[in-house]
Amino acid sequence: MPSSPSTDMARLAPIAVSIGEPAGIGPEIAAKAWQSLGAAIPFFVIGDIGHLTGLGVRPIPIAHPSEAGHAALSGLPVLAHPFPAAATPGQPAPENATAIIAAIARGVDLVMTGQASALTTLPIHKKALKDGAGFGFPGHTEYLAHLAGVGHVVMMLACRALRVVPATIHIPLRDVPAALTPRLLIDTIRITHAGLIRDFGIAHPRIALTGLNPHAGEGGVMGREDITVIAPVISALRDEGLDLSGPHPADTMFHAGARATYDAAIAMYHDQALIPIKTIDFAGGVNVTLGLPFIRTSPDHGTAFDIAGTGRADPTSFIAALDMAQNMAAMRAR
Repeated sequence: MPSSPSTDMARLAPIAVSIGEPAGIGPEIAAKAWQSLGAAIPFFVIGDIGHLTGLGVRPIPIAHPSEAGHAALSGLPVLAHPFPAAATPGQPAPENATAIIAAIARGVDLVMTGQASALTTLPIHKKALKDGAGFGFPGHTEYLAHLAGVGHVVMMLACRALRVVPATIHIPLRDVPAALTPRLLIDTIRITHAGLIRDFGIAHPRIALTGLNPHAGEGGVMGREDITVIAPVISALRDEGLDLSGPHPADTMFHAGARATYDAAIAMYHDQALIPIKTIDFAGGVNVTLGLPFIRTSPDHGTAFDIAGTGRADPTSFIAALDMAQNMAAMRAR
């Protein structure tokens, strides 16, 4: 286990981690991440100390985020955020819903005020939050955008081999063509382009776009959205100097040779984006929200109630999310 962070990274504030649904695997992967990282990536969990005990690590209460680096030398730093109910693995308690939401908001406040360098969110269970607290957002991303006062954000899934953005996300497939407007595509491309520069240090990003239909419509035979919606947007933004290509048939865009030609891909709908990244790196994918005034990453998986409390949870994606958050924070600091 690394004993201390590097000199460059030590200048950064620690990463805030919202506990998410404590009945899921969040507490376990937080503990396992500290066991793997120690103080190499200083982070602290915003959560209930009781939910983080009995996991093979020592929770270390901290009063302020600045204490996290030192606390991480001997245990898992926890910024106390009391919950009303115990955490029973696999069984979310409705009375904890309000505290889960408040922990996310507290993390946003800490990163917006510079007390944390980034926010990494552990998984929530949206139905449990809706049932227990009337949570009115489709998920984490929309709630974070609301807290930040931002109208449009972009979900990027990233691993070492691929960065991919779905232009439309959690909507039925039948609704995608109507949702795929020029305005949506333009905003998605611009936010992705800016994020690649600011957060990933790519001075001149290359972005490839999939088509919507099989074979990118094959000249209109299999659908005309590729011709009437996607291609004109690409052409207009190319005229502004953006390095864009497409629309490409999605089935030929994600093999190794194709991935070498772009820095990020924009897909037209959820599965078009998530199938390739989960095939390439199922355990190590990271969810990144672009377009926020702060850095937010998350493991690319859910609460996994079926294995919560069994000791089988894999922290790989969460560790990758912490690593990416730290690297993005260092990039912004430069």
